[in-house]
Amino acid sequence: MTAVDLGLPRVPGARVAHSTPRPDTPALLDTYGRVATDLRVSLTDKCNLRCTYCMPEEGLEWAAEEQVLTDDELERLLRVAVERLGVTDIRLTGGEPLLRPGLEGLVARIAALRPRPRIAMTTNGIGLAKRAAAFAEAGLDRINISLDSIDRDTFQRLARRDRLPHVLAGLAASRAAGLDPVKVNAVLIRGVNEHEAPGLLRFCLEQGYHLRFIEQMPLDAQHGWNRAEMITAAEILDLLRTEFELTPSPAERGGAPAERWLVDGGPQEVGVIASVTRPFCAACERTRLTADGAVRSCLFSTDETDLRGLLRGGAGDEDLAVAWRDAMWGKLAGHEINEAGFAQPIRPMSAIGG
Repeated sequence: MTAVDLGLPRVPGARVAHSTPRPDTPALLDTYGRVATDLRVSLTDKCNLRCTYCMPEEGLEWAAEEQVLTDDELERLLRVAVERLGVTDIRLTGGEPLLRPGLEGLVARIAALRPRPRIAMTTNGIGLAKRAAAFAEAGLDRINISLDSIDRDTFQRLARRDRLPHVLAGLAASRAAGLDPVKVNAVLIRGVNEHEAPGLLRFCLEQGYHLRFIEQMPLDAQHGWNRAEMITAAEILDLLRTEFELTPSPAERGGAPAERWLVDGGPQEVGVIASVTRPFCAACERTRLTADGAVRSCLFSTDETDLRGLLRGGAGDEDLAVAWRDAMWGKLAGHEINEAGFAQPIRPMSAIGG
């Protein structure tokens, strides 16, 4: 995590007046001294699963093709981010990024940027078994695969699709392709799969995957999130401790979202991302780009900056960079989930990117 001391308040929930002058720096700086170097890029809002905590069973109305950034437009914005704004890490997300046509070629184009960014991808893994090696060859460095259950019936209940074997095959192929570390993202839903927490961890330890549990967040399209139904980080750790000894990892966390715990003395670990109950906003180093070209300073932003319109309107690279810097300068101190009056974003997770 890189921070610049501006002598400005860093009180959670506090807002800095928009009249505060922005320092003359090319970095994606905000008024709390945080510098965004990690870019999350949504490649599509489409998905081939219908996870209960994300979208309704019948799916959503997807963005029209002409609204989505083309490969050329996306490459240009990423070049601006890397060359002019100091972005060092790019994570490709969705929806489901594997549904983006020609994705291997796009990864290669990103890998050709200079200075070369580290490239990661978050996916549900469906179809990955046949493509993992090609992604590694194109320049993909790391991969996160969503897996909420290793029980086929429970997986189908959660995802509304019988695709567990495909996800497991994608995990194995990613490991074989050298996309290390292969990380697994899991969400626990009360009354559905929380009893599987120790089994999920045991599976990942045996297979050499790095497991990260994520608290369910208010980003579902149905706006049906209920705090009382969320499995908290404390509960996740209690569930795991029924079968494992957990001790805090001595490794520096930095801006990483996961609290890491050594399992049975290590060296293997498990992570818990407590976005709701233990927010890590003060160390956030992320900026986000939606599939239709909007910059978001936070996953929970209620406003965004349209770069697609500027780009298609003939804006130069520095014009795009200035708009991006201004968007991040106005970033709030935190997501305010735990504050009275919190408003869930209109866009669901599938349209924002994880």
